[in-house]
Amino acid sequence: MDVLEKLTILTDAAKYDAACTSSGGSRGPKKGYLGNTSSSVAGCCHSFSADGRCVTLLKVLLTNNCVYDCKYCVNRRSNDTRRAAFTPEELADLTIQFYRRNYIEGLFLSSGVFRSPDYTTELMIRALRLLRETYRFNGYIHAKAIPGTSPDLVEQLGFLADRLSVNIELPSEMGLKTLAPDKTKGAILAPMKQIQTRNQQSKEELVKYRHAPKFAPTGQSTQLIVGATADSDFHILRLTQGLYDRYRLKRVFYSAYVPVVEHALLPSKEVKPPLLREHRLYQADWLLRFYGFRAEELLDEEHQDFNPQVDPKCSWALSHLDFFPVEVNTADYETLLRIPGVGVTSARRILSARRAGRLQIDHLRRLGVVMKRAQYFLTADHKMTDGLRFTPDSLLRSLVAAERPLLPQPELEQLSLFDSAGTA
Repeated sequence: MDVLEKLTILTDAAKYDAACTSSGGSRGPKKGYLGNTSSSVAGCCHSFSADGRCVTLLKVLLTNNCVYDCKYCVNRRSNDTRRAAFTPEELADLTIQFYRRNYIEGLFLSSGVFRSPDYTTELMIRALRLLRETYRFNGYIHAKAIPGTSPDLVEQLGFLADRLSVNIELPSEMGLKTLAPDKTKGAILAPMKQIQTRNQQSKEELVKYRHAPKFAPTGQSTQLIVGATADSDFHILRLTQGLYDRYRLKRVFYSAYVPVVEHALLPSKEVKPPLLREHRLYQADWLLRFYGFRAEELLDEEHQDFNPQVDPKCSWALSHLDFFPVEVNTADYETLLRIPGVGVTSARRILSARRAGRLQIDHLRRLGVVMKRAQYFLTADHKMTDGLRFTPDSLLRSLVAAERPLLPQPELEQLSLFDSAGTA
């Protein structure tokens, strides 16, 4: 099998891994090295950088050979599929050739578990060391840390990569036991804790020694599969909150389960991926990271799943009508962020604009407020939109109508990740 055949197989096998993210880091040009990493160019496969440019990584597996038999995975050992494996030399050379042709701006490297986690990680380290030391590649690298890998190898991997990720995949321990019996909660969380601790130590060392080596300088991320098990949105969101609090993850990614295999414990191939549910989880995740919400505010034991008709922020507002209306001329930043239709940028603009004088309703749209949602929840100079009348029931219908044009009909499929990120 030649390298191009391997590339076809191993890039296709990597397509279900969503935890491929822009780095947000900086690795400036260095004399004698090839490439650079900066917040303006680093990005993920077919995604967008901070300045709006489309950028890409080579997203590939080292091998799709795997000793594990995770029932949801197309690469599991019992599945009849074409197998391939790069040598470290082939992968390093391929990455450099793609970079020189301006096809990519970095590498996202994952792998099936070939022989053992340690053996697979050793191969990944050899490939990345060739890139960094032989080819002098200074561009962005995101590498997957395999659960069960020895701490020494995880440390070596972290000094070669800009970002590491350890995929949890299934949100509950029961799901792991049922669908991925070769994996354990402890084996997944141990490298997460190591990466978080070692990353913090590296930052402290850099304060003392400017040229100290950097360990995974842009942090770590993970991925959760949505819909393969019966776990509720509440369970998934609480797990997400815990990961952000305990391990300081940069991102948690959600991947709607795509039925690619037949198994009695999994949804049938006729079931469509829960794309709208994935979209709602991304919106809720955004609220956790940038809007000051907590998981227990958005869902609880009595309401364990998001309302598919409206976004999580509107759903929270409908359950807390006593919090509204908010007067935009006096509310603080955190309170403004609670208003549906007001985002981070528009909240800051409101704070800035009201220093020059009292705001009126007709000013808000020009400040970026999405009035078709926000008008029900705010006042400006103690006035609402002229002629606005509504009841709790009609309010829900209005918000559903405002949301519906954003979702393709008739299946209400999800928006892209970046549309969800920009939704207030």
